[in-house]
Amino acid sequence: MKNHHLSRRTFLRGVGVTMALPWMESIPVWGAKAGAAADSGSQAPIRFGVLFSGNGFHTKEWWATEQGRQIELGKVLAPISDFREKLLFVRGLYNEEALKGNIHSSMTGNLLSGAPLASGGAIRSGTSVDQIIAQQYGRSTKVPSLVLGCERSNPGIHKDYSMLYSSHISWSSPTAPTPLELYPALAFDQLFKDEVERGDRSVLDSVLDEAQGFRRKISSNDQLKLDEYLNSVREVEQRIEGAGQKGELQGWRPTLDGPNLPRPADGIPQTLGEHMRLMCDIMVLAFQTDTTRVCTLKLNNDHSYLLFPHLDVHIGHHELSHRNNDDWLKVNQFFLEQFGYIARKLDAIQEGEQTALDNSMLMYCSSMLTGSHIATQLPVAILGSAGGRLETGRILDYLEKPNRKMCSLYLSMLDKFGIHLEKLGDSDQRLAEV
Repeated sequence: MKNHHLSRRTFLRGVGVTMALPWMESIPVWGAKAGAAADSGSQAPIRFGVLFSGNGFHTKEWWATEQGRQIELGKVLAPISDFREKLLFVRGLYNEEALKGNIHSSMTGNLLSGAPLASGGAIRSGTSVDQIIAQQYGRSTKVPSLVLGCERSNPGIHKDYSMLYSSHISWSSPTAPTPLELYPALAFDQLFKDEVERGDRSVLDSVLDEAQGFRRKISSNDQLKLDEYLNSVREVEQRIEGAGQKGELQGWRPTLDGPNLPRPADGIPQTLGEHMRLMCDIMVLAFQTDTTRVCTLKLNNDHSYLLFPHLDVHIGHHELSHRNNDDWLKVNQFFLEQFGYIARKLDAIQEGEQTALDNSMLMYCSSMLTGSHIATQLPVAILGSAGGRLETGRILDYLEKPNRKMCSLYLSMLDKFGIHLEKLGDSDQRLAEV
């Protein structure tokens, strides 16, 4: 391997395809020379991920107590109970600007920026924290950021505020929400194809010859890792190809025995659970391959109209959020299961002495604490230690403290990525504990 010269990034290349390799022990994938010190770039990069679901949570079941292994969690958070020691639970933060409209749109459009929102149907927010990271930290990856969603944007207006605010958490600039990818096939193409278009040949087949040659130059442990990675790519390809063949349309049951129009190729999967799980897998693949280090996944809109027949829940998400019953708890847990699924997949990927989850900072959030529009404190749960930069296994409570701005949390997060801003949104202070 001493004579095997690599560029700053290592790729497998095929016709129209570029596939970044996962982290490996026997080669400096991220550009370090053999024997380089740990702080010179030989360690795996850190990733930033945000998962969002609208309308808040069950009023009595979003909570955490104690510290470390003794952390106890409310029922909403039960799907991530295996990760108590890798959890940072933050209570009491809020965005002051979000309180001005006191409706879904005005609480969501600045969730990741803390910026004032334009009313009167105009569109103006602020650049979101994920895009600030992507614009600087994401320059070294093929895709600066991956922005995924499982519910279409709503272009209407609600009580003087554009519903686009409810439909987008990622903003590339104050006037431009980052384009949202709803289609798993196209999201997958962003990662691996040089041109986003439908092809006759799979991504994996395109690079298989080069992969076999590369395999002979790496250690036996890395050969197993490469095989596992290629198999995971193949699995997602096959699932995307078969998505939507079950005949059940997302959110409702048709009156016909079958659709009266052919299902479009590369469409949205036909079941909500399958759609969300595919997007979770694509997020993991994106991080695992270092194709991107920044990803947001909007599971639904704020003021969402999704239905959940697979959970035997037949009331729309927004209406359900005001009922605060067992069905609402069931839906809350379904969303948190996606968070736990991503964490579990990343935690199974070994990157040196740490896992991909250890090398990530994944935040789950909503634009209000409960469906009754409580935004004076926001739900925040973070998994992963950002490569050891973030102390986990803790609960931080800011409810009675003078500085409890969400943007203070974001300033502290940005520091972990080497991005040091004097101010973001309404804050010029960090959270010292973070």
